[in-house]
Amino acid sequence: MIESNLNGESKDILNENITKLKELFPEIVTEDKIDFDKFKQIFGDYIEESNERYNFTWHGKSKAIQLAQSPSTGTLRPCKEESKNWDTTENLYIEGDNLEVLKLIQKSHYDKIKMIYIDPLYNTGKNFVYPDNYKNNLENYLEMTGQVAPRNSGERALGLN
Repeated sequence: MIESNLNGESKDILNENITKLKELFPEIVTEDKIDFDKFKQIFGDYIEESNERYNFTWHGKSKAIQLAQSPSTGTLRPCKEESKNWDTTENLYIEGDNLEVLKLIQKSHYDKIKMIYIDPLYNTGKNFVYPDNYKNNLENYLEMTGQVAPRNSGERALGLN
């Protein structure tokens, strides 16, 4: 059952969405391309054109969006020998690049997955590049948060309860 869903093809989200736009609004299509001037005429008041707005951005965001929408060339291959109860379980363990795997299962397992657990490390090639050790002793914490005077400042504070 699981094996038949692992066909190695991901959804082509961008082309699917363009096709839907063309079907819903054929008047915005010119020479098989989306004409954004016509699109703006139709949607007028519904288009946000202000340069001042809240958003979450980072260097490389545009490239990340393009990468997420591009079809995947990967293939999911089951490892029966590493799986437990392969013939009876409905669970699937997948190891691979998070984005590639998510794109691949989007088509073959759409509306069938109840939970996905993604174990870090995220797109790091298994190198942990983000600091996760925030241990600090109480004295340093209180000093850093301004709750006591810095060492060697000549100031001392005493609190009595």
